[in-house]
Amino acid sequence: MRTVNIREAKTHLSRLVDHAANGESFIIAKAGKPLVKVIPFDVATKGRPRRLGMLEGQIKVPDDFDTMFEKEIEEMFYSKE
Repeated sequence: MRTVNIREAKTHLSRLVDHAANGESFIIAKAGKPLVKVIPFDVATKGRPRRLGMLEGQIKVPDDFDTMFEKEIEEMFYSKE
């Protein structure tokens, strides 16, 4: 993978973005230290599809899930210590 310094990236941003859009990822570095990795947008969204309900029956959500630890949290924010 190609590494470019930040000055080169600023100077040739359009060209670098075109290359990245065509699948050529690159790294932008500052003083030789890698800062960011630029990848095509489609690559970031690809991957294994999410499987909804794959843990059905294996996990139990308590009935009071939305109010769990309500008193403890309230004490943390409103207690006068």
